Amino acid sequence: MEAVKWINYGIAATFIVCYLYQIVYIVVGCLKKPKKVSATNNHRYAVLIAARNEENVIAALIQSIQRQDYPSELVDIYVIADNCSDRTAEIAREAGAVVFERHSKEKIGKGYALEALVRYVWASGQTYEGYFVFDADNLIDANYVREMNHHFDQGQRVITGYRNSKNYADNWISSGYSLWFLRESRFLNQPRYSLQTSCAVSGTGFLVHHDILAKNGGWKHFLLTEDIEFTADLILNGEAITYCSTAVLYDEQPTSFSQSWHQRLRWAKGYLQVFRRYGIRLFERLMSKKHFACLDMILTIMPAIVLTIVGVTVNVAGGIYALVTADTVMVLVGSMLQMLLNTYGFLFLIGVVTSIAEWRSIRAPASRKIASVFTFPIFMMTYIPISLCALFANVTWQPIIHSKTIRIHEIEKESTAVA
Repeated sequence: MEAVKWINYGIAATFIVCYLYQIVYIVVGCLKKPKKVSATNNHRYAVLIAARNEENVIAALIQSIQRQDYPSELVDIYVIADNCSDRTAEIAREAGAVVFERHSKEKIGKGYALEALVRYVWASGQTYEGYFVFDADNLIDANYVREMNHHFDQGQRVITGYRNSKNYADNWISSGYSLWFLRESRFLNQPRYSLQTSCAVSGTGFLVHHDILAKNGGWKHFLLTEDIEFTADLILNGEAITYCSTAVLYDEQPTSFSQSWHQRLRWAKGYLQVFRRYGIRLFERLMSKKHFACLDMILTIMPAIVLTIVGVTVNVAGGIYALVTADTVMVLVGSMLQMLLNTYGFLFLIGVVTSIAEWRSIRAPASRKIASVFTFPIFMMTYIPISLCALFANVTWQPIIHSKTIRIHEIEKESTAVA
């Protein structure tokens, strides 16, 4: 059992080495504000929204786009009602979007929906300089397009914004997601941008230049995590994703553990898919070009899953060995508890730092903000069984049910009251 203990120490040490550089990110995220840029030209954009049975939320997103502090004639809204069995298409049309409908039992997922939507838009004969991509449950601040346009006008070809949450205060699951995405914006993408390396697209709320889609022949990313695949492909092709901290998007997080399990199982499986398809090429580019973004991408998609799987496997094997040989299990139990406590403490620290830094941006009572710091590590540690299941499960894309019919003016009213 001593061997298991030392293996656990080795896993912990490896984890620290792999993610030590992110301490620099935290320091930069705390001390360095993103550089402000200003546009001299307004550009023409299409908004792409893939929606599957989103009748509860689609109108609110479209309304928030129509309320932008940006010339409305330069922003067109397109929705693809993808395999819908509700009134998503009808409601989106009534709200003012151009709507296409798609039904396919073979090609299921957001990537295929975006592929079809881009094809429909191009076939319409309309031309755009850039494309925003949103999920149907999103809402955006009134200055979102204008702030993104400032960066686009500087020649930045892929831009992601600040991701906040509509329902942080619902329960420990929604707050767990929300804290992670706030941390991703403030302590990953913001410092990446400040240090002039590539940021990462995280699911929704990004702007991509027409020329990139044209070069790719449209949307071509269909893995279970099409956003991470898109990011890896951009980095391999020398494209830098930049970050706009003043373009604020709100999305709805799951509140059911069952839905959360299925969603994060898809993410974990998708990370494995991306590494399998792009990992060697990222490593080769790292070696040949000394491109830090490649290292950052490799460490983002792989070590945590691998170390988790190795740690669980070693400890389970040690437990079985102890039972079979009647060896003492106390050393093993102590080692496992120490590993779990160390993990909890590390994640607790991340939650504390993120909550303090983003306190005014979190839409929740102070009591919920404080409580979520303690529940955040538990939420994140549920990735341990999820990562194991991802190795063997046959994962398919499943829609997440969204029901928060919050309007952007309600969020703006809350923000004004807090200020």
